Amino acid sequence: MKLENKTYDELSVGDSATLKRIAREDDFLIFANASGNHNPLHIAAYDGDGDGQAEAIAPSLWVGSLISAVLGNVLPGPGTVYMGQSFAFHGKVEAGDELEVAVEVAEKMPGDCVRLVTSVTRLSDGVNVVTGEAIVRAPAHKLGFDALDVPGLVVQRHRHFEKLLDRVTDLPALVTAVVAPEEPNSLGGALLAGERKVILPILVGAVEKIRAAAEILGRSLDGIEIIDEPDHRKAANLAVDLVADGRAGALMKGHLHTDDLLHAALRKERGLRAGRRFTHVFVMDVPGLAHPLLVSDAAVNIQPDLKTKVDIVQNAIDVAISIGIEEPKVGVLSAVETVNPDMPSSIDAALLSKMAERGQITGGLVDGPLAMDNAMDLGAARTKGIRSPVAGRAEVLIVPNIDAGNMLAKQLAVVSHAEGAGLVLGASVPIILTSRADDDMARLASCAVAALHYARTKQPSTLSKAAE
Repeated sequence: MKLENKTYDELSVGDSATLKRIAREDDFLIFANASGNHNPLHIAAYDGDGDGQAEAIAPSLWVGSLISAVLGNVLPGPGTVYMGQSFAFHGKVEAGDELEVAVEVAEKMPGDCVRLVTSVTRLSDGVNVVTGEAIVRAPAHKLGFDALDVPGLVVQRHRHFEKLLDRVTDLPALVTAVVAPEEPNSLGGALLAGERKVILPILVGAVEKIRAAAEILGRSLDGIEIIDEPDHRKAANLAVDLVADGRAGALMKGHLHTDDLLHAALRKERGLRAGRRFTHVFVMDVPGLAHPLLVSDAAVNIQPDLKTKVDIVQNAIDVAISIGIEEPKVGVLSAVETVNPDMPSSIDAALLSKMAERGQITGGLVDGPLAMDNAMDLGAARTKGIRSPVAGRAEVLIVPNIDAGNMLAKQLAVVSHAEGAGLVLGASVPIILTSRADDDMARLASCAVAALHYARTKQPSTLSKAAE
């Protein structure tokens, strides 16, 4: 972007300029930190006006401040000095609204000063939400700059996982068979979730290794049931037995191979099959994103066919509902946003979308094919002319295969500092999958997602009481 100004001598009455901007909740959070205005009205996690809906309404002065972007970047541009500004506010702006900011030269004044009429318009309905006038001192010298290297800002906090942990506070602890928690990370996550009363762990594995790991952590195992079984496959089968006998309501992976755990869960006799394919879901808390983001399948199904993808989508919708997304918006990803007969992922995406329209997939809104940018970014979706309830607003991303899913999830974790909670769905109970690289928040969140899903699907009355 080239920045070039108009000097006072170059300006004429009637000159005008506009910029467009999509309002985002993170803009409001940055404004809250910069200004010190912590009004909960501007943060979607709170019902700041008491109307029963937790919307994110833009601070009025944040909306007004957008005018300075036109003045400083375009008209008059670099070198402009603000002398005065009047505002009249005529309507509210919410996160997601697209705005057009306009200035027009109304008068050239002595001392290189210029009076401009200013406005901000909400494009969805054409309402001028802000009107006013600005007085500026226009630059005297011609200036031009390439795009300035201004550092970007990321609002880095994991508020979505914090909300999940708050939601499980009043639920009974989910009895969870933890398989082979024989090293500090896997044992520590289970013990922490137990201390927070998210789960009630039963530890199944080599007792000597479990006690050694606890000693390294400096943690006590008093009062925790331990079933001694050094062989990982046998330990996994014992854990599944606990579920089959009604003693546990979830499985949790410790320090063993995922295949050993899932092989036991999939056994024909007293296994955990429930009529759908087992599929993996990452529930991710991405800093800067206004909602949790679900990614599936990134860990179980390598090259899923259409039938498997139906279960992947349905399982993801079900867990999204369990964590509080009432009608999940599901974007089925491909490299393009149009159906290409030479690109199987685009065909599968279109079929999944149509199957959802016909009631073969229920509980959410499904659209595809969508490329990553127009699934997640309203501006990109509008540029491509894609208009749907999902495009630019996706809360669930369905990837073509395990390669794409694993890369996407790890890119979000490494580059965007996201936390990821991992769960296997499709079994009769949730299966908690954690990685050795996961930190405490990721392990706690995985247990919280499992507890919420179990409560909604197995104990809905308990979840209703907790909500009260």
